[in-house]
Amino acid sequence: MKEKPAFTDALKEKILLFDGAMGTEIQKFNPKPEDFPDGKDGFNDGLVLTHPEWIKKIHRSYLEAGADCIETNSFGSNKLKLDEYGYGDQTVEINKKIASLAVEVASEFTDKPRYVIGSMGPTGFLPSSNDPDLGQKPLDDIRQAYRLQAQGLILGGVDALLIETSQDILEVKLAIEGAKQAMEDVGKKVALIANVTLDQYGKMLLGTSIQAAYTTVSDMGIDVFGLNCSTGPIEMIPSVRWLDEQDEHSLLVVPNAGMPENQGGQAVYKMSPEKMAEALKDFVSKYNKVRIIGGCCGTNPAHIAALRKVIDERKPTS
Repeated sequence: MKEKPAFTDALKEKILLFDGAMGTEIQKFNPKPEDFPDGKDGFNDGLVLTHPEWIKKIHRSYLEAGADCIETNSFGSNKLKLDEYGYGDQTVEINKKIASLAVEVASEFTDKPRYVIGSMGPTGFLPSSNDPDLGQKPLDDIRQAYRLQAQGLILGGVDALLIETSQDILEVKLAIEGAKQAMEDVGKKVALIANVTLDQYGKMLLGTSIQAAYTTVSDMGIDVFGLNCSTGPIEMIPSVRWLDEQDEHSLLVVPNAGMPENQGGQAVYKMSPEKMAEALKDFVSKYNKVRIIGGCCGTNPAHIAALRKVIDERKPTS
């Protein structure tokens, strides 16, 4: 296969399909505390050290379902999160290993270009808030946490960095700044995607509207702006409609498999692959700026396969 186009060039040519959830797929292996590094139960990102074959299998399942892009298993691998498990001093190394693993699996598929997206989730702090615990972390600590993570992901070979499931717009700004510093550190530029998470009323956790969130980061040199997690596709419609009218950035729409339902203290997502595909078909047919779709919580390879059909059956617009 000839050399693949840059991620940003591919976006102009076609709608790209992201993968689905990672955490729920990991749970299918029924991991026990001893499966995690140092027995630290729930340290999913650390499985790259103890069970890389699990993560490879999950990546492979999404690529087999037709995903153009897989996200690295690094959602919680910023330095502040890794500090909680005692691995903060290995931030760059762990992220590089996680990214390299995804790149290795993606390289197995030569039928079409496949891209590896470096996932960077929240730090767990809310720098915009006055909370005595969550709002008191120095801003430079947060920026540096993302800078180190982005360094590792870039060194591992990712095609783009994804700031995702963001609940505080100030943290998004700090993540963008850290990511751009990392590109300078490494001497390599990759695409940059900034996602925010909205509730069913179109607001971030601290009350920031989609309009304010977009205005805050749209001129910071990002390549894609997006929405992921928190809700299903239906609840995202008003926000996506507004974003499409801005006509500036390509848009990413990666919803959950519907709104979560509480069953015995567990969040359950019941939207079927067919229903999700039907909803996202409307997004790609009505909104020209939507260039990436995929699945978040509650989605699996069957959801991604259904979304693949939506993209493949889509009639190009002039």
